Amino acid sequence: MTHFPVTNSNLSATHIGLFLQEKYSLSKDTKCQLIKAGINDTYLITDNLDKFVFRIYSLNWRTHAEIVEEIKLLNELKQKNISISYPLPDETNNFIQTLNAPEGNRYAVLFTYARGEKLHIISAETHFRIGQLMAQLHTVTNNLKLSRVEYTPEVILIDSLKKVSNFLTAGTEEMNFMLSAQKYLIKEFENVDTSQIRKGIVHLDIWFDNINVTEENEITIFDFDFCGNGWLCLDIAYYIMQLHNVEKYEPKDYQPKVESFIKGYESITPISKEEKRLIPMLGVSLYFFYLGIQCQRYDNWSNSFLSENYLKRYINGLVKRYYDIYKLGDNKYTT
Repeated sequence: MTHFPVTNSNLSATHIGLFLQEKYSLSKDTKCQLIKAGINDTYLITDNLDKFVFRIYSLNWRTHAEIVEEIKLLNELKQKNISISYPLPDETNNFIQTLNAPEGNRYAVLFTYARGEKLHIISAETHFRIGQLMAQLHTVTNNLKLSRVEYTPEVILIDSLKKVSNFLTAGTEEMNFMLSAQKYLIKEFENVDTSQIRKGIVHLDIWFDNINVTEENEITIFDFDFCGNGWLCLDIAYYIMQLHNVEKYEPKDYQPKVESFIKGYESITPISKEEKRLIPMLGVSLYFFYLGIQCQRYDNWSNSFLSENYLKRYINGLVKRYYDIYKLGDNKYTT
């Protein structure tokens, strides 16, 4: 019987473990466990006391050339002693594996394990340390460029809302707000004094889910899957926006932590006045981008939670609220 074609599959953890034993000369005691299926699939690899992470990219998510660029960046950061999870070569010095999955060839990379744990609520001191680490990363990536996506207003705002519009009905209050905010944000991008903005390679997904912290407050950043080219302050804006999400909304709760993060960053390198001015509008812009990613990956990731009702709650509870906190636009939400 011919196998029916598939668009997405979960590969056997047992057989991945056997594959890695051969490719990386791991011991026969090696264990493999799926820890996260999503945009990419992530497996925890345990070889006695050693731990690794094996990422299997979804079919047609990243090209081979894009992954090569990600690896090039990570190796550069490793050489500069930036605390990140970095890729490991196999016994033949290859970083990228090709797995013949039912849906087609999927790429995969073995990474070092980031010690510590994800912390949902983070102390001001730890935010300071994270600010320092992000700044150290940016001192390396400033003025560098990858052969990957350019995070332009078109990519962040225009393309993203097109994806959202496939799931959110035109004419609803939420879509009217998104269109109005998009118009305002695009105009703000056009008015930026770009001479005061640092450009380079950005991570674009630095938040608590991609940071591990040890008991000694040692911090490691991982998951550079969204790395690309853009304004470095995009990373700052995204981190602060996510800090608002996970903390209480009262300024007395989150503002000291925002300030601690900024102080940590500026203990390494300054943030220009123009970059600071842009932080709120860039944070809202990145809400657009990641809502677009959720809608783009509906078929094999977000369908378990994404609906029009979900989008309305997300827009009202997060995007619009953040927009209103900083009094962006005219707040009339008309197109």
